[in-house]
Amino acid sequence: MFGSPHHPSKAYAKVGIETGVEAANPHQLIVMLFEGALVVTNQALTEMRAGRIESKGQTISKAIMIIESGLRASLNKDVGGDIALNLDALYQYMSNCLFMANLHNNVTKIEEVRKLLQDLKTAWENMPKQTAAGMESSETISATSSTSAGQPLTNGLSSYRSSSF
Repeated sequence: MFGSPHHPSKAYAKVGIETGVEAANPHQLIVMLFEGALVVTNQALTEMRAGRIESKGQTISKAIMIIESGLRASLNKDVGGDIALNLDALYQYMSNCLFMANLHNNVTKIEEVRKLLQDLKTAWENMPKQTAAGMESSETISATSSTSAGQPLTNGLSSYRSSSF
């Protein structure tokens, strides 16, 4: 009558994510995208190791969507200079690795992408601490991400939000 009685925790998590997105600044949205990509790459590894081909493909597709429609689409190459261009190439590399991992059931490629995502997430989480002495965090973020109406950032989060955990 009021929703799925089988998975109330999923509904709670979805509300939590939606609330987090609405209240987040661009910096926090990028961190959330990294978190979402890490969650689905972990799921992809689990599915691959269990031999569940269909769900492995779905979770890898979600990870690629978060990287391409969230992280990569949020880059502002005009303002971000070499940093944005290097991140763009890295995001493209990660998407290609995930595609090949899906095609060849290659656990090592997914683990490599997971490590890159974790390193980038850690760097983003530490960014405000590093910039506190000099410039505002929002200035640093605008150098690498497009925040016009938050559209590119929330596009990637929508695939994370809609995933069934």
